[in-house]
Amino acid sequence: MVSVGYTLMCEQTGPKELVQQAIRAEEAGFDHLVISDHYYPWLASQGHSPYAWSVLGAVAHATSRIRLMSFVTCPIRRYHPAVVAQKAATIGVMSDGRFTLSLGAGENLNEHVVGAWPHVHQRHEMFEEALQIIRPLLDGDNLSYSGNHFEVPEAYLWDRPETPVPIAVAASGPHSVQLAAEYADAVVCDNPDAGVIQLYDEAGGTGRPRYGQVAVCYGPDADDCRETVHEQWRWAALNWTVKAELPGPESFVGASETIRPEDIARTVPCGPDLDAHVAAFQKYVDAGFTDVALVQVGVESQPMFLDWARDELLPRLREL
Repeated sequence: MVSVGYTLMCEQTGPKELVQQAIRAEEAGFDHLVISDHYYPWLASQGHSPYAWSVLGAVAHATSRIRLMSFVTCPIRRYHPAVVAQKAATIGVMSDGRFTLSLGAGENLNEHVVGAWPHVHQRHEMFEEALQIIRPLLDGDNLSYSGNHFEVPEAYLWDRPETPVPIAVAASGPHSVQLAAEYADAVVCDNPDAGVIQLYDEAGGTGRPRYGQVAVCYGPDADDCRETVHEQWRWAALNWTVKAELPGPESFVGASETIRPEDIARTVPCGPDLDAHVAAFQKYVDAGFTDVALVQVGVESQPMFLDWARDELLPRLREL
């Protein structure tokens, strides 16, 4: 049975409300929580972007069962990898071992706040070095590291959970899949790409978790849901090679101005049709994913969505 997750969307919700959503998601029966880790929202219409790690600490304290995961954290510019390891270990302790650290090569949108965004080849080198630092620190090593991009004269994590924090790596092609197989315990992919899962298996990832995320917009009126998705989620129709380079919300507004409501609604089920939402989730099941988190687009609809998920959606997804 696929683990069903709920997404804490920092870009559309303030920090206190995110903690309350996490509590309600656990009560509703979700298996895991993922949280976005951004400095900016993609679009100004989303309106928020609190510090994900503060929220994670509060959520770890306020919940007792549900598994937690960053989705995803970039350890190459805004955060030094040694500090990422410390944060992850601390959340691992606070959550009694319920936390998984998910890592990716990042986006200009969030990382340029501390300096220039590196070229894609450079940041891929930086990302591999970051993994070479984070993995041994989480395993309890006393680390000294000297790379082309990062220096760690000496580092050791004094507070760690009994079982090392698992690492997941976001992947979209052969290189990132290989990094996930070599350095991590799981792979992350944001679309139901069976090809990525096959590459991961071939690289040595057979039997490990595969995390995905699917956007939905549940509500009583399908037209209202389509408007919400267009207002707050149309950026998702852009290619990742574009999204990784855009520097701010105003750039995402400009890049997505030709995307129509019907365009984005083709990929995000909108309205009350239970079968449509189940079908969107089913694509990930068919592609071989083991853990899939739902994103309910629209902040005002979260309480209604969580009630509906508890009563109708989760029972159906448990049957898949």
